[in-house]
Amino acid sequence: MGPNAPIVNKTNTQRGSLAGRLLQGVKVLLLAALAWTTVLPGAAAARQPRVLVYTKNQIGPGFYVHDNIAESVAAIKKLGVENHFAVEVSDDPGAFTGANLKRFKVIVFDNCNNEIFDTEAQKAALQHFVRAGGGIVGLHSACGAMRHWPWFWRMMGGRFARHPRLQTFTVKNMDPKNISTARLPASFEWTDEFYFLDNMPDDLHVLLAGDLTTLDDAEKEKYRNPKYGREIPLTWCHQFDGGREWYTALGHQKEHYADAQFARLILGGILWAMGKTEVAQ
Repeated sequence: MGPNAPIVNKTNTQRGSLAGRLLQGVKVLLLAALAWTTVLPGAAAARQPRVLVYTKNQIGPGFYVHDNIAESVAAIKKLGVENHFAVEVSDDPGAFTGANLKRFKVIVFDNCNNEIFDTEAQKAALQHFVRAGGGIVGLHSACGAMRHWPWFWRMMGGRFARHPRLQTFTVKNMDPKNISTARLPASFEWTDEFYFLDNMPDDLHVLLAGDLTTLDDAEKEKYRNPKYGREIPLTWCHQFDGGREWYTALGHQKEHYADAQFARLILGGILWAMGKTEVAQ
């Protein structure tokens, strides 16, 4: 090496080479992490249980349609985001095919009323879904749907008969251990329509009951079911024809669906219909 030749620091060169390799490695890890976070939400969503919210109502003179459907749909969508289940909404009876219903864990009949199917094939698809172990949730006027189809009454837990004027009454928690009622108080005051149903099957497990002594209704004795005395079922669950069914008669007013207590009730009903029984701590 001549006197004017540059001095090469081998140690620094090696360090620079090592640093370059480390930097390249970090870049690769960052790109991999970015790809993972991009793919993961879609993959997670694909694994989430799916819930079909069905809102069909018969339209025409004399047919009542609740004005709470937009609010109830929004509430269920919010519950889905917060509790990791996917929600699809439809008022199209064409959604009731065997192939389509296979995608869902639970069907929510959200304030449906009167005739909500067009064909026998759609009704058969619902029956197949239930018999294959599917979950059903009914909200409020869902007990007034398909009033001429006994199988539907038995699935829902009864058929709508009447209600007195909107008023405040006492609701009793009949099963504080159920996933849908575990976080509700032993009793509470609630303003709603107090539903009376007929054709109620004997196997209902009552979760919430309305205290008939707190109801102002001249005809209440005529419509009450003697089996239940002064505590009229307003929310229940049962297993029917291979499936799991949960129903609440509460929920007439739009404002109910923004109520945290009522949202917990609906969430628990959906989870119970999915087959979950443990209350999250």
